[in-house]
Amino acid sequence: MIVKDAGGGDFEQPEAGTYSANSYKLIDIGTQTGEYQGKPTVRRQVILGWELDEPMSDGRPFVVSKFYTASLSEKATLRHDLESWRGRAFTEDELGGFNLQAILGKPCMLTLTKTDKGKVKVTAVSKLPKGMQAMKAANPILYFSLDDFDSQVFAGLSDGIKRMIMQSPEYQTAVRGGGGHGVPDEAFEDDIPFAHCMAGNTGLGYALPGLARHCVL
Repeated sequence: MIVKDAGGGDFEQPEAGTYSANSYKLIDIGTQTGEYQGKPTVRRQVILGWELDEPMSDGRPFVVSKFYTASLSEKATLRHDLESWRGRAFTEDELGGFNLQAILGKPCMLTLTKTDKGKVKVTAVSKLPKGMQAMKAANPILYFSLDDFDSQVFAGLSDGIKRMIMQSPEYQTAVRGGGGHGVPDEAFEDDIPFAHCMAGNTGLGYALPGLARHCVL
C-alpha cells in the first residue's frame, strides 16, 4: 500500500519519538490510483489523524496523519496498526466487517520517525499502557465518508485532500446523489481502545476485504 506522511512545506513538526495521542480524524478519500514497485495500483484509501500530547509553540497540540489502504487483509498496514492499537490480533471470526469510525476519540501511543527529507511520519501505533491517563482531547472529531457524503464537512477539508477526493469514482457517485447511509452510534467497552464490528461494514459504508461478522475488539 501507499503510506504518506502528513504533508509538505515549512511547518512546525514534532520531534521523532513516542507520544501519547488521541485519534480525531478519519477521512475517506475514495479509490485512488498510484504505483507500487513499478506497477499501477487502484486502492480505496482513508486518512487517519491524531493529536499528540505535545504542544506546538502556540500551545496547540501537534497533529499527524497517515494514509492507509482500506483493507484488513493479512499484510495490510491498517490491520497491523489496529491489532497493535487494541493489543491483540483479530480472530478469524472477527475478520468480516470492522466499523472504522469506532477508533475516533480513542487514545493510543504513536511512534514517529523522520524521513531522509526531515519529514515526520507515523511508524507505529500501540495501545496506551495500563494506568496511563489519556490526553485531554483538543480538536473536534473530523469524520468524512464518501458513502454518507456531507458537503459541509467536505468544504472544510484542505484543498489538497479535496482534490484527491474529487478524483475518485465514489465522489462522482456522491455528487450525483448516490451517497449512502449513516453508521449507528454504538457503545464501547471500557478496557479496550475500540470495540464495534458490523457485518460487511467499515463505518465508511463499504466492506474491508478480509475482515468480522460480529466481534468484540
